[in-house]
Amino acid sequence: MTQSFTRRVITTLATIIFALTAAMAQKPQLVVNIIIGSMRSNDIERYTSNLSDNGFKRLANGGVVYNNACYDYALTSSAAGLATLATGTQPSIHGAIGEYWWNYTDESRVSLIGDPKACPVPFSTGAGSYSPHRLSCPTLGDMLTAANPESKSFTVAIDPLSALLLTGHSGVAYWPETNKTNWTTSSAYLHELPLWVRNYNANQTNSMYTLKRWTPLYAASTYRNNEVAVIEDIKNKSTKLISDVNLQLANSPIGAMRYTPAGNTMLLEFASMLIAQERLGSDSAPDILNICLDTSRYIASTYGPESMEYEDMLYRLDKDIEEFLTFLYAQIKDPRHIVVVVVTSDHGTSPSYNPIGSTARERFNVRQMEVIVNAFLGARYGSDHYVMGFANNALYLNHRILLEKHLAIEAIREEVATFLLQMRGVATAISASSLRNTSFADGRSRLVQQSFYATRSGDILIDFMPGWIIEDSAVRSASDAGYNYDRKVPLIIYGTGIAGSYSEEVSMVMVAPTIARLLGIEQPWASTATPLKECITTKR
Repeated sequence: MTQSFTRRVITTLATIIFALTAAMAQKPQLVVNIIIGSMRSNDIERYTSNLSDNGFKRLANGGVVYNNACYDYALTSSAAGLATLATGTQPSIHGAIGEYWWNYTDESRVSLIGDPKACPVPFSTGAGSYSPHRLSCPTLGDMLTAANPESKSFTVAIDPLSALLLTGHSGVAYWPETNKTNWTTSSAYLHELPLWVRNYNANQTNSMYTLKRWTPLYAASTYRNNEVAVIEDIKNKSTKLISDVNLQLANSPIGAMRYTPAGNTMLLEFASMLIAQERLGSDSAPDILNICLDTSRYIASTYGPESMEYEDMLYRLDKDIEEFLTFLYAQIKDPRHIVVVVVTSDHGTSPSYNPIGSTARERFNVRQMEVIVNAFLGARYGSDHYVMGFANNALYLNHRILLEKHLAIEAIREEVATFLLQMRGVATAISASSLRNTSFADGRSRLVQQSFYATRSGDILIDFMPGWIIEDSAVRSASDAGYNYDRKVPLIIYGTGIAGSYSEEVSMVMVAPTIARLLGIEQPWASTATPLKECITTKR
């Protein structure tokens, strides 16, 4: 009797262990990546008192939270961050260093996503000719669809750059064209929009969510920020008016999407419709949906992260995410199906250069720098157009003129790099030759090197001093200097069955291999990072 009881106990325990192991090894049917442009790492904590329990807090309380996640390079542009999330590697490998760069051969400006061989679907003068043909590494979505032909990969974003970089070469990317904000894509993906998208556009669904007046969601006295530009009906005498912002930015269909919280609502509503119509997560073949909320980046850049506009946008986004999560999980009919939601950002953002009531910080005047460098070289080697342009925090020299004058390009690079150190706002300047020939092990030079892509980066890369941004009348806050306020971002992974908060530093190149491991697929080819161990409970 004792032996029989013991056998039954052992059998029961083995069954339980097998069931738990199977559950732990089960792959998610859907991974939803939510990228909130320019969101700082501490925003959820900073604004927690006005956040609902079922939006950001639901994800943070029920998921794995990394409090010290950061990008491991200096040029923290949107292009670099999104490509890093998608490919799992640094800009020095994936090559998406910025929206454009200069071509030394024909002295033209090259667009990262511009492609004359592609056309918008359907044709629209507000859609542009774009494709991901210059993204040199496969993305997570590319790896998924290659491993599982029945799997689907989609991205929805406000900007075509965001949509294309997150999608990669396979799947489908959607973004709104700029005339009527109808959803469009590239001929690189489709030759005709699905019927449900055509109907969505025909019904002018986006316009239903436009804010007629932007008023605070909650009582103004409960807000942490007190700088305001365009929000109306604020009955709080402590608020301070931001006077140097273009108040007409939202006065167009695309402006309403970019510069008001309505853009986030429109995007999440379209994403919800996509989930339902494409039946994402409904079968055994896993799917990926990337949602890039570019609106938050536009609002942070234009009004500043200290503004009530930015804060109110987060509160409204919190409500939108609550509704989206409710809809998302209602679509998953099979209780055995797992959905993983990842929340992060493409980068943080700097403090506003001109905080109300304080002395304005200095900004870097690029055009002035170009003139001064050209004059410096002209005084030494004869007057000419030595500077071709500036992009991605780098100065591009005119190689044709240097060669015509029989000047050694490497020597001129070093001369200019040394000369630039005399300019206010420049912390250091490193030549392309040094970045190619030297391996920097630590410090800011290593971060600059991680941003350097030899065939696209400029001749001299400039590292600005903390707090400095490039002068631009439309920008109060920027994100491309690579200091802590730019590099550190929120990172929450929800739905793995594990919850907890972790303070050790983790690199954002680990996100793609983590998702790949969860999906049971090969990680993107250029990614050499290991998955985040807290999210991996067993080998998949």
